[in-house]
Amino acid sequence: MKVLLLNGSTRKNGCTYLALSEVAKALETDGVETEIVQMGGGPVRDCIGCNGCAGKGQCVFGDDMVNEMIAKAKEADGFVFGSPVYYAHPSGQILSLLDRVFYAGVEAFLHKPAAVVVTARRAGTTASLDVLNKYLLNAEMPVVSSTYWNMVFGPAPELVVQDTEGLQTMRNLGRNMAWLLGCIEAGRETGLEPPAAEMVHWTNFNR
Repeated sequence: MKVLLLNGSTRKNGCTYLALSEVAKALETDGVETEIVQMGGGPVRDCIGCNGCAGKGQCVFGDDMVNEMIAKAKEADGFVFGSPVYYAHPSGQILSLLDRVFYAGVEAFLHKPAAVVVTARRAGTTASLDVLNKYLLNAEMPVVSSTYWNMVFGPAPELVVQDTEGLQTMRNLGRNMAWLLGCIEAGRETGLEPPAAEMVHWTNFNR
């Protein structure tokens, strides 16, 4: 089993990376392979709603990391999406990435457990969690919980280390994800497969 952890921060070894690393350590202790994917400082296009990805499983624009992320997602069993809080909101970079990744490659995510993690100096954490969790809910992904909301506090890694409850929350998140992955694997061994969703009704409120 493998979990992909996406660092939606431009800082490779910053606060978000520290939080994701704590989750990864707990997963690895329970025998789950992990990979932290770093977004870095390169540009990421917004989705332009062209629908050119329909039936292709990838975005028509191949000049950033979106299609690479979709390819990695196909091989992963679970996900953790991490972001710093900017202006009480996730980073614009991770939102642009996830808009296109989920629109073009949602089949790579269906029914796979996932969680979101945010880091902040002070405020905006719960609003950011709400925004990021909506990607998971729309893709029929089991949302993995912890013993508190998935957040750590501190404007720098050396201060995040002092948020002992926040780091505890990250470790418990990793353990809960490892447990859920094991449950899903055990279910599949008995022939239990995910349900097929109904996709026939589309409500339009315009008259």
